Formats: sequence, C-alpha cells, structure tokens
Amino acid sequence: MPNLTYSYAGLRMTKMFEGLSLTAYADSGGVWTIGYGHTGLDIHQGLTITREQADKLLTEDVARAAEAVNRLVKVPLTQNQFDALVDFTFNLGPGALTGSTLLRLLNSGDYNGAAAQFERWVHAGGVPLPGLIRRRRAEAELFTGKASDAAQV
Repeated sequence: MPNLTYSYAGLRMTKMFEGLSLTAYADSGGVWTIGYGHTGLDIHQGLTITREQADKLLTEDVARAAEAVNRLVKVPLTQNQFDALVDFTFNLGPGALTGSTLLRLLNSGDYNGAAAQFERWVHAGGVPLPGLIRRRRAEAELFTGKASDAAQV
C-alpha cells in the first residue's frame, strides 16, 4: 500500500484547531506547549519562538504523525481519511492511535465503527472539552466524507 502525504487542507485544519502561540503556555492538561501545539522536554515557561520556527516545528510534528498513520494503518485510506487520522494522531500522539479501538476497528475493515470512535477522545484531565468535541467531530466528518475536505471544518 502506498504511503500517503498529509494534504494542505489537512494542515490547514491542524493549524486552525491548534492556533498559533509564539510564547509557551501550559495547555488544558498542564503540558507546556508552543507554536502550533508543539510539546516536548525543551518547552518551558517564558520560551518564545518566531513564526518560522513554529512552522518548522509543525512540519516536523506532522511528519511524525503521518509516518505513524502510514505505519499503523493496514487498510486502504482515502486522502480525507488519512488527513483525519493524521490530525487525530498529531493532537493525541502516536501512542494513543497505537492502542486505540479506533485503529483496531479500522484495521479489521470496520470504517464506520472506527469513525464512531473519534468522539470518545474528547477529555482532558477526565473532563470533556468543547474544543476537543469540535475537533473530533470535524475529524469524524472528514473521515466519513461528510466534509468534502479539511478546509470546510
């Protein structure tokens, strides 16, 4: 199966949901974050970056998410399905996808069952967050073809 590449429309969706912060902040889970949702041990209070650095970090982070989706998914995907899964993986990390019922159902060929799993991933600190509810809904709609592409979310 050929590897897919994250589309420009998918990248726009990720940017829209992440927003851009050139100064580090603690996210809703208390994780230090900068740029377009970049996290890591090198991110700390008071850190600032340029827009160019934020774009570079996003490119690297999205590449890791796309690689994980290409490696873990064993069934054919449309571009929209791939984009939805990359955004999901970018936001939650490859580990979340690896052990998920979403991936198990998808790899068994149950695309509808997999799509229904997006809505289960809306909690931070045990609390459902409106932003995550919107994001998972958009990913599920993109995955099922209810949105013609990520630009419509």
